[in-house]
Amino acid sequence: MYTKAIYPGTFDPVTNGHVDIIKRACKIFDKIIVAVADNKDKNTMFSLEKRVEMMKKATKDFPKIEVKSFSSLLVDFAKKEEAKIIIRGLRAVSDFEYELQMGYANKSLDNEIDTIYLMPNLDNAFISSSVVRSILKYNGDVSHLVPKEILEDLKCT
Repeated sequence: MYTKAIYPGTFDPVTNGHVDIIKRACKIFDKIIVAVADNKDKNTMFSLEKRVEMMKKATKDFPKIEVKSFSSLLVDFAKKEEAKIIIRGLRAVSDFEYELQMGYANKSLDNEIDTIYLMPNLDNAFISSSVVRSILKYNGDVSHLVPKEILEDLKCT
């Protein structure tokens, strides 16, 4: 059975934690659309186009991955892409409550959608895009937190 899933996020910027979740998802699904959100409620450091470009660089060696942007409800995007599974990452208990709530909200909007939660390995469990952005603001070294393919992109901030 062919399975397609969506891994949505702002990815501002993509981190090693995101890539870890993508690697784990590639073991489970036939195709994964990494859906970069154009969320007007978030004040992103990088433009939508730049975030898509960085994600494409970070996942260029993953044949199961396709990177797309979206600016609609996630369930509407999933329906358009004919995907019934949403992948979400969980780093800590604090993520769980929010993610569970979002999973239920998505299910209420489309009963055919299921959400699967994956945990990154312990080395990546503390990494978040907001931590990376905070370090970048003070010109700190983030080379151990993000894919090497995007390091040059981060120097332009």
